[in-house]
Amino acid sequence: MAENWIKFLGTAGARFVVARQIRASGGLWFHLAGVNFLVDPGPGSLVRCHASKPKLDPASLDALLLSHRHIDHSNDINIMIEAMTEGGFKPRGRVFAPGEALDTDPVILQYARGYVDEIVRLRAGGRYSLSEKVTFRTPVAHHHGTETYGFVFETPRRRIGYITDTLYFPDLIRAYASSDVLLLHAVRLKKGADEEREEKIKHLTLADVRTLIAGIKPKTAILTHFGMTMIRAKPWEVARQLSEETGVEVLAASDGMKYELE
Repeated sequence: MAENWIKFLGTAGARFVVARQIRASGGLWFHLAGVNFLVDPGPGSLVRCHASKPKLDPASLDALLLSHRHIDHSNDINIMIEAMTEGGFKPRGRVFAPGEALDTDPVILQYARGYVDEIVRLRAGGRYSLSEKVTFRTPVAHHHGTETYGFVFETPRRRIGYITDTLYFPDLIRAYASSDVLLLHAVRLKKGADEEREEKIKHLTLADVRTLIAGIKPKTAILTHFGMTMIRAKPWEVARQLSEETGVEVLAASDGMKYELE
């Protein structure tokens, strides 16, 4: 068994893809240096854990992380807290979330908060520890209409960047520059013509993703969180094209994919 891996419990991005379950929306399970944690447990996260082959036992989780409070990222946070703590009878683990997910129209219920050892509020420039060997940073606040953070996970052997939902801005390159493996939310193929609608859609386009990969230059980039325009463009073909254009190995995640970091 590999010591470090990531399991994609879903690759859905944008509300239409999530609502129709064209792609699953269960989030990302990380196993790094013996630590298990789940990032962004969206709709169906618990079901995807148990449907995984082999099954992923939520009671083995050490932490749950929310990048932001939008429902496609947070819908299953309460049931995953219950599953992690075996219905609250075995209080354990930690939850990391932005303040808006806790205070402004909160997505984590009060009763569930008492089931975990600690709830940690994320902030821009924050540094956090999951174990002696696994830490992570929230290098910069994203531009997404609600308090949103990406993550840079650090182990003794590598750094893994996770650029979640955001508009593109140049500081993203500096913030994630150290990433060996870079996970990117590639939601949109391109911008639309309706400027008023564009103001409300704060997600990366394919051009933004290309700029980030070329600027950060990770060893491997993995695309996920696809909207309909990206799905129609065939993400594996988009990844192949990006590899040719940037010289970086680019992969397209699929539902249930396990990526081994060794």
